[in-house]
Amino acid sequence: MLIVDALTDLLDGPRARGAFLLRSILSPPWSLRIQDRAPLALAAMVRGEAWVVPDGGDAVRLGPGDVAIIRGPDPYTVADDPATPPEVVIHPGQHCTTLDGHDLAQAMDLGVRTWGNSPDGSAVIITGAYQMRGEISRRLLEALPTLLVLPEDAWNCPIIPLLADEIVKDEPGQEAVLDRLLDLLLIAVLRAWFSRPEAGAPAWYRAHRDPVVGKALRMLHNNPARPWTVAALAAGAGVSRAALARRFTELVGESPMAFLTGWRLAMAADLLRETDATVGAVAASVGYGSSFALSTAFKRVRGVSPQEYRAGAG
Repeated sequence: MLIVDALTDLLDGPRARGAFLLRSILSPPWSLRIQDRAPLALAAMVRGEAWVVPDGGDAVRLGPGDVAIIRGPDPYTVADDPATPPEVVIHPGQHCTTLDGHDLAQAMDLGVRTWGNSPDGSAVIITGAYQMRGEISRRLLEALPTLLVLPEDAWNCPIIPLLADEIVKDEPGQEAVLDRLLDLLLIAVLRAWFSRPEAGAPAWYRAHRDPVVGKALRMLHNNPARPWTVAALAAGAGVSRAALARRFTELVGESPMAFLTGWRLAMAADLLRETDATVGAVAASVGYGSSFALSTAFKRVRGVSPQEYRAGAG
């Protein structure tokens, strides 16, 4: 449960909202050049096989049931074979063209959220792309490799068949259903991935396993506006102030108050970008007593005022 909490905290703000989702049905030879600059994309292999080829990296095979997570914004290629030259380019906004710029949206349309070069193709892939620019998600994105693949035999999850069934439906509220299924798939994949030794889970993630530091992290995450002190956190965790400060810094890599400042400012950045709330309202919601106090901390850490940040993110 602690691991789920860590991921939930990171994904709760920038969760999928009208995320791009598509089922592709393809017959060899095929090769797609992906340069949509999405910060994070998932590719789930429903049938057949494909290769993901990062620029400057090794090609990785996907078999049925395998899931790849690709961290952007650098371009990459997905193909039936690493040697197949790209024929299709996916641009920002999921605009699809030939190499010379000819639009392919209608030519390759195969129905509801379905696209490809053959309705009977041997390869079926479900692709989901997040447009996550949220500051809260930055910590997660920085913890991921450019490409990770979770093989089918590494986990037991029914979400891919369910997503494959739901993606072709055109019913009221379907976008919200698909957004939530994409979130579930992402969380399930990351939870399984971070449990693997080769994943090298970051310190803040592993710290959620600790009975003391994990409890302190949950208190900070669940109520960032409270006027926390190390003493109050220590009392809630059932240890001495010195013991908490030492163990927290050892496991997380920064002090409890430094972590809290970063968490509050990350939440403030999201609120400034995603809502019309005043700076004073944002300050109150994340634990600062006034707009001046938030502005001082924000500018000290980020180099710009909240107003300048909001204007630049617009």
